[in-house]
Amino acid sequence: MALKCAVELGIPDIINSHGHPVTISEIIDSIKKSTSTSPNIDYLTRIMRLLVHKKLFTSQLHQESNQLLYDLTRSSKWLLKDSKFNLSPLVLWETNPILLKPWQYLGKCVQENSSPFERAHGCQIWDLALADPKFNNFLNGAMRCSTTTIINEMLLEYKDGFSGIAGSLVDVGGGTGSIIAEIVEANPHIQGINFDLPHVVSTAPEFPGVKHVGGDMFVDIPEADAVIMKWTLHDWSDEDCTIILKNCYQAIRKKKNGKVIIVDCVLRPDGNDLFDKMGLIFDVLMMAHTTAGKERTEAEWKILLNNAGFPRYNVIRTPAFSCIIEAFPE
Repeated sequence: MALKCAVELGIPDIINSHGHPVTISEIIDSIKKSTSTSPNIDYLTRIMRLLVHKKLFTSQLHQESNQLLYDLTRSSKWLLKDSKFNLSPLVLWETNPILLKPWQYLGKCVQENSSPFERAHGCQIWDLALADPKFNNFLNGAMRCSTTTIINEMLLEYKDGFSGIAGSLVDVGGGTGSIIAEIVEANPHIQGINFDLPHVVSTAPEFPGVKHVGGDMFVDIPEADAVIMKWTLHDWSDEDCTIILKNCYQAIRKKKNGKVIIVDCVLRPDGNDLFDKMGLIFDVLMMAHTTAGKERTEAEWKILLNNAGFPRYNVIRTPAFSCIIEAFPE
């Protein structure tokens, strides 16, 4: 929540705008100018002390003035509004009261075999996004933010895979289309299709080489030479994923070299690196925010793919949190 406070106050951008380390008074003055308020300098000093300890900012005592000077770290540079990889929307998303409330129901839901999000709000997260345009924009921004962070690794690690696509690529659950647009920009021979719910694509901007299509992946998916899904299947139960994957199968079955590209987590429960730890956290996060979503081990992915008609697959690990699973129909 301290990080949320820093993001809401625009502290990373305030420090960056000065072009040099700043005092707490300079940060306060900038907040005053932008908000016409009287900020509490003691509160902010204590919050910054915690964030410095967490290595989100640095502080150094200026010998002449005897004041602490605050500066950005590599981590807080990811929170700058003008950065291509701005993670601020994701910070604000995960700390949104709507997203925090389901965590209070984890214990009850273990007892009752129910969904924390539905217990907290009386509906699924997707229903709330449909009913509330503001929440929908919040969701789209967070999803765009999370996928933007992996696009460079995805384009690099799967360069040959994209170049081998003969014609069209449909991004299932593609949100507002920013990722399929980057794929098409890097691979102009691909005809991009951004596929998501009608209320999602209705807010999508136009991108060269990308066609927006509204629909329901549980009903059918536009035909294409290949399908890509990024951070989509981890939102759903095994039963729902099987339906989605079978619809993917139908979308590519007429194509000679049809395939499905899944960008998602592959859990290694015994692993001990940073991404392994993140996977375990995300698994519980899926429990809190979705009805039956979860992260999966490779063994679980294998069963899921087999059941949907994809007996052959490759797992490509990347220098990022997500893996690329390349699945081929029987």
